[in-house]
Amino acid sequence: MGLLDILFGKSTNNIADYMVKDAVILDVRSFSEYQNNHIASAIHIPLPELNTRYQEIKKLNKPVIAHCASGMRSANAASFLKSKGIDAINGGGIGSLKKKLG
Repeated sequence: MGLLDILFGKSTNNIADYMVKDAVILDVRSFSEYQNNHIASAIHIPLPELNTRYQEIKKLNKPVIAHCASGMRSANAASFLKSKGIDAINGGGIGSLKKKLG
């Protein structure tokens, strides 16, 4: 396990496993970042709004793969969601997540 994995959560873990479990992809980037490039099936909730909107995710009753541009915001999002009882992982940056999703 590398230093970044320790600090931010391993972004490469379990993506395929979570997709098999019908995970929700959560994009926590800004509105403009989302408009410029996004994963078609992703739910968009910017990180600053997540603390007031996490119930939208919780109601889905599905695991979550959070992503952002580089993996830092999504690490924060995954940690926050876990603290609310939601099964969530850090999917990392959008580019690497798109590659992992195929």
